[in-house]
Amino acid sequence: MAAEGHAPTAGEYITHHLQHWQKNFALVDQKQQGIVDFSVFNLDSLIYSVVLGSIALFFLWRAARKATSGVPGRFQAAVEMLVELVDNQAKGVIHNEKSRKVVGPVALTVFVWIFFMNAMDMLPVDWLPKLWGNYVAATGHDPHHAYMRVVPTADLSTTLSMSTFVLLLCLFYNVKIKGLGGWGHELISAPFGAHPVLWPFNFAMQMIEFLAKTVSHGMRLFGNMFAGELVFMLIALMGGGWALTGTGIGLAIGHIVAGTVWTLFHILVIVLQAFIFMMLTLIYIGQAHDAH
Repeated sequence: MAAEGHAPTAGEYITHHLQHWQKNFALVDQKQQGIVDFSVFNLDSLIYSVVLGSIALFFLWRAARKATSGVPGRFQAAVEMLVELVDNQAKGVIHNEKSRKVVGPVALTVFVWIFFMNAMDMLPVDWLPKLWGNYVAATGHDPHHAYMRVVPTADLSTTLSMSTFVLLLCLFYNVKIKGLGGWGHELISAPFGAHPVLWPFNFAMQMIEFLAKTVSHGMRLFGNMFAGELVFMLIALMGGGWALTGTGIGLAIGHIVAGTVWTLFHILVIVLQAFIFMMLTLIYIGQAHDAH
């Protein structure tokens, strides 16, 4: 961030908030080198995603444990509506009942997990990073280098990891449903036909399709959540500018109005992005059950 005793500029503020808490395999602080760097872990994304995933599992486990055959309470009714929603979507896409018994709960878990991770964007932008900075300062380290991002789905490594897991499920069901030989034949005979001359082109198109679906699946969620996070930072800068200068009442009013409007709109984005990722998961796995 800015030098000691000076307020950060807008660029420094945003740059600091977009920096992950990164360490290498030896748990030593290390910045990412290049777009892809597998030697670096974004510890903030890992910690928050694991904690929120555990909360999602506990949420579903508690709902199942408290379920009764009588008149359900509000919590049970809400969970039952969510389960029914996901189950109906799964039935419409995956017609294999045996597969649906596994894929349905996976899709439900994905939806709740992503919703919880997306919802972290509703917390005040500076709240958790400020608490982390205070803790780092209390341990005798430089708080200006205390980085903390709290929205795991605004991290491309998180969303691409999830979409890669969906890809692995697709590969598994391709082999399970069609057999290794049947899927291998499909890889070289679709979409252009089974003539031997077309085999390389068919195989190339199939690989491109798998790659494109996986990348777009993760990028879509990341792009929307990253943009939402960035807008919240820009709105925070409006309030910060008014607080620092004490002038420009329009900044204070704009901060409140813009923050309220964007928060209400972002609630829809949070739910919608979780639903879209879940639906694409079901669709891609459903396509693995279909023969060309």
